[in-house]
Amino acid sequence: GVKMPIQVLDQSTINKIAAGEVIERPSSVVKELVEKGLSGTDCFIVDVQVKPGNSIIIEIDNEDGIDIEQCSTLHRIIEEHLDRDIEDYELEVGSAGITSPFKVLKQYKKNIGNEVEVLTKSGLKLNGILKEADEDKFTVTITKKVKTETSKRKVEVSEDLVFGYDEIKYTKYLIRFK
Repeated sequence: GVKMPIQVLDQSTINKIAAGEVIERPSSVVKELVEKGLSGTDCFIVDVQVKPGNSIIIEIDNEDGIDIEQCSTLHRIIEEHLDRDIEDYELEVGSAGITSPFKVLKQYKKNIGNEVEVLTKSGLKLNGILKEADEDKFTVTITKKVKTETSKRKVEVSEDLVFGYDEIKYTKYLIRFK
């Protein structure tokens, strides 16, 4: 894909940040910075956290996986717009860990066709292939071995299970080391 140049922030956002408004509601401002920094690229935000002590942690991802350059560009943009003289902070920009739980729909979409591990709030843990995902729910195809009338050996049957996002503790990409 064509890498678009990173957008420069408009003056009003810069003024807001310069006026120190960033101190009152840091994560929404940081998120806005990240969104602007990523606009025109194929990256998306997974998570923006501002922790006590002004530690800002940003996770980004895209369809093909994030490269270091994208992280450092974003790091630079945010540093340019958050003034350490007004307020000191720590900044970490990283890609969503390959095995960290999915946090946004785009991560589900990106992993359709991949094997995932799901842990439900009721404590059921299962592995299967992520089949589809939309705003409200996602479907995982699991394979289980069952005995049949005709065959002495167990046969594998597939079953689609649908989960609402509120029913699960996490879904994550499952890496099988062959």
